[in-house]
Amino acid sequence: MSLSIGIVGLPNVGKSTLFNALTNNDILAANYPFATIEPNTGIVPVPDNRLQILADLYHAQKIIPATVTFVDIAGLVAGASKGEGLGNKFLHNIRECDAIVHVVRAFENSKILRHDEAPIDPKKDIEVINTELILADLQTLEKRLPQLQKEAKANPKARQKVEYLQSLIDSLQKGVPISALSDVDFEAISDLHLLTAKPVIYAFNV
Repeated sequence: MSLSIGIVGLPNVGKSTLFNALTNNDILAANYPFATIEPNTGIVPVPDNRLQILADLYHAQKIIPATVTFVDIAGLVAGASKGEGLGNKFLHNIRECDAIVHVVRAFENSKILRHDEAPIDPKKDIEVINTELILADLQTLEKRLPQLQKEAKANPKARQKVEYLQSLIDSLQKGVPISALSDVDFEAISDLHLLTAKPVIYAFNV
């Protein structure tokens, strides 16, 4: 069993530093935007003392633990959903992950550059990333909906999915991520790889 977690955030917030700490790697964590272009990947075994007990009971010759794959994804910026800062490429990297760790800068240090030279504002930074993820999901759903509407004319079962996707669009347009909704039908949207449907952990770099 393997879980993949994408590490995301604005440029220069500490994503690569967190990646190095989690994976015992030593990738470049430079003081300039977009030091990471291609995603870095590290696989970490998950300790579980029960595995040894089971191995002894069944005389297993080999123990293979579950793993977590951490993916260090380049910094997103406002406009990423429209391709700003190679945004489309980076958003695609997030789609392939099962969950998200959102690194947020909460420290003051004039030597650590900000990509936009704005003051430190964790709440605003979170909103920037969340907005881009919401806009990307809107694009995905609005692209899928017309095709599904055509299918619904011949397939009544598809009509329910049309209505469901439209309800998701309505929520996203109000700024509500899919993960904040109750009773999400993850099976119905699994093929869309929607970004705001993924579990998120916020990591504040202080």
